[in-house]
Amino acid sequence: MPVLEQYCCVSVQGWIASVRGGSFSSQGKHITSSCSLVAFNTDQAGGMVGLTSVNAASDGKWTVTQISCHADLVTDLDFSPFDDYLLATCSADETVKLWRVCDPAQDQCSDAEVTLSPADGRLELVLFHPAASELLAVASVRGLQVWDVTRDTALTGKHTPVCARFSLVFSYFTLMHLCLQMRQQEVRLWDSRKLSSSLSSLSLATSNATLMPLFDPDSGLLTVSGNGESVIDCFEVNSSEPFLSQVSHCLTDLSTRGTALVPKLALDVSCCEVLRLLQLTDNFIVPISYQVPRKDFHADLYPDTVGHTPAMTAEDWWKGENKQVERVSLHPSKRPKPAATSAQETKPKDLPRGPSSKFRHIQGAVLHRDTHITNLRGLHLTTPGECDGFCANGQRVAVPLAIAGGQIAVFELSQPGKLPDTALPTIQNSVNVADFCWDPFDTHKLVVAGDDAKIRVWQIPKGGLTETLTEPECVLRGHTEKIYSIKFHPHASGLLASSSYDLTVRLWNLGTGEEVKRLSGHQDQIFGIAWSPDGKLLATVCKDGKVRLYDPRKSTLPIQEGPGPEGHRGARVVWVCDGKYLLVSGFDSRSERQLYLFSAESLASGSVASVPADVSPSTLIPFYDSDTSVLILTGKGDTRVYTYEILPEAPYFMECSSFHSSEPHKGLCFLPKTECDVRDVEVARAIRLGKSTIEPVAFRVPRVKKEFFQDDVFPETAVWWEASLTAAAWLSGSNGQHRKISLQPKDMMPVSEAPKEVPVRKYLPSSVYLEEKTDEQKKEELLSAMVAKLGNREDPLPQASCEGVDEDEWVSEELTTHTHTPQMIHDTL
Repeated sequence: MPVLEQYCCVSVQGWIASVRGGSFSSQGKHITSSCSLVAFNTDQAGGMVGLTSVNAASDGKWTVTQISCHADLVTDLDFSPFDDYLLATCSADETVKLWRVCDPAQDQCSDAEVTLSPADGRLELVLFHPAASELLAVASVRGLQVWDVTRDTALTGKHTPVCARFSLVFSYFTLMHLCLQMRQQEVRLWDSRKLSSSLSSLSLATSNATLMPLFDPDSGLLTVSGNGESVIDCFEVNSSEPFLSQVSHCLTDLSTRGTALVPKLALDVSCCEVLRLLQLTDNFIVPISYQVPRKDFHADLYPDTVGHTPAMTAEDWWKGENKQVERVSLHPSKRPKPAATSAQETKPKDLPRGPSSKFRHIQGAVLHRDTHITNLRGLHLTTPGECDGFCANGQRVAVPLAIAGGQIAVFELSQPGKLPDTALPTIQNSVNVADFCWDPFDTHKLVVAGDDAKIRVWQIPKGGLTETLTEPECVLRGHTEKIYSIKFHPHASGLLASSSYDLTVRLWNLGTGEEVKRLSGHQDQIFGIAWSPDGKLLATVCKDGKVRLYDPRKSTLPIQEGPGPEGHRGARVVWVCDGKYLLVSGFDSRSERQLYLFSAESLASGSVASVPADVSPSTLIPFYDSDTSVLILTGKGDTRVYTYEILPEAPYFMECSSFHSSEPHKGLCFLPKTECDVRDVEVARAIRLGKSTIEPVAFRVPRVKKEFFQDDVFPETAVWWEASLTAAAWLSGSNGQHRKISLQPKDMMPVSEAPKEVPVRKYLPSSVYLEEKTDEQKKEELLSAMVAKLGNREDPLPQASCEGVDEDEWVSEELTTHTHTPQMIHDTL
């Protein structure tokens, strides 16, 4: 096997997105591959496994789906070497299951074909036998068992603690990895007939990450990567000295959660692909293709490999037989077709294509450091769960401080930079802050709810807070217990809703400082309140497991109620799809974060759709952009920001790309649409509160023709930062409606009106040349062009010194110098 001359990582377009890699809390594989499918561990709780295809569809895209496999964490998974659609999984729930999976675009079976119960505690590893069918090895912390899955019984069991991961490489060589006391990782090669000492060892970078070795016996190539690291090493394993030699050391853009080798039968031999590694990251599966820079098929690169037909049955192996799987050729004309499976046989010819989101690849990015406010000190990190944690408008941001007296600092977004080390002017509420928000129609008015059941209204001077404020503009009194949350009416100026521990929701007229409505009907803590887009209705979600709908001007009792989230840890509610649906972010009965969608016309029917998020103690705080129907959620203390497009019909939730921050944040607050840079296709602008910084975050949709205004993602937007009526008018029965404005710059043409590109002829018709030049002239010009291109080059090309193949079999240097990508930095040894 020749040393790899070159390897390359496929472009970003070849990455498999919509992937949510699982945790590191298991010793097994996090990703595995057959010739057709890829299965991977996800961050979904409850034993969810992700599934996608090895190769993209005809349109160049991948479909990613998930199947619920176990009641607890999936610790390992493995495809049968003889059936691309037979997947084995084991779990912390102490069971092993065999699944008949199908292509990701099809509906997956909800029941396992076989369920095994080794009764050996938490299971860590599962592995199909490489030569015998229906034979499965299962390992736990207590020992190892071998199962015949057709008999649903263990053939043997040895209770020896499993303390290291190993894999068979050659018939007499076993590869092991150990973490020494100095935490320096090593790759060692052992002769299994003589284990008193290793044959060879190589030291890797100092780290405490668990190593994941993958070996290809055909090429003798070994790849080693570490959980959570971005380094992938490739070694060549030899049966004689040097036993181990490093081929490449590459640094990838993203940290690794797991790696898998694509079976040899699935490689693209036409481009001399000798190895394909799948790198599982937080959000992507990155195919890394190892290629030798030659053209056409080369038999010396592709020895016959193991086929798809088992050599024996589990019973034959148990009786003592040892047979090898018949080897097959990888030559394109001789390559066998994959074995037919029930999944393939039942696959319909024409699969219906589901809806596609134009926001699927939305990208979140923190803006330049010049726009940040830094050196923020004394941030209050324990605001109540019903509070967003901080609030911002287009001009300023209010942040609670961990100082006695419920103090709030106010910073001007137009004045970024490092804050002084000295004390800052603040708003002193004299009691702990329960919730606070800006008046949407007055960027200088901040309303604060306190633990003393009072609501204080503060007026920030023009130019910002220059001195400490101690006297509010007015105080609203009426609640008898601590307040949960406050929300301004979307249309009426000076109309505020508040919820309290006294189990009431009250409406206030800030102009008069009086309570104008009192709503009842809640039996427990009110988690969240939200006004409908037209301002007519008010929705609440409560700890008593109910979602309620009020028409405050007609009744103080709910006009509708229905079953809400089962969990009792917190919830939020927001109106979506032009007020036709209510979206609730909450917890299920197992305290896992979930998103629920309710029809506003029939709450009693329960949720029409739901999707799981992840496991975290903080409630997801939703922001909904009615222009794009994009939902953005994150929680206090999270590092991940979820994005969905919400549809008024199935599938309702269309998950888009997530945004990850480098450190936990307090949350996000979104600014008016006019703050977005539409020239950069920025559809949302948020303020992110970190531990000591305030940072703007832009959410952009990647587009090619940015010189045109993308009117398909920028419809006319409602001016929700202007009131359409007064509180008194609304209370008397009037309804308002926001005017709309276009975000299109005057110097940009809408992309819908952009002229269609006309193909430009780069060369004159051949008839022109035929008429003007003779055959002899054309031959001389062609020869001159070739000589000019080659130049007077005396040095031989590097390929000329390589042995083993004819000179004309090497791809020219010009064709191989542009295959490297920014996704990978590498050194070839």
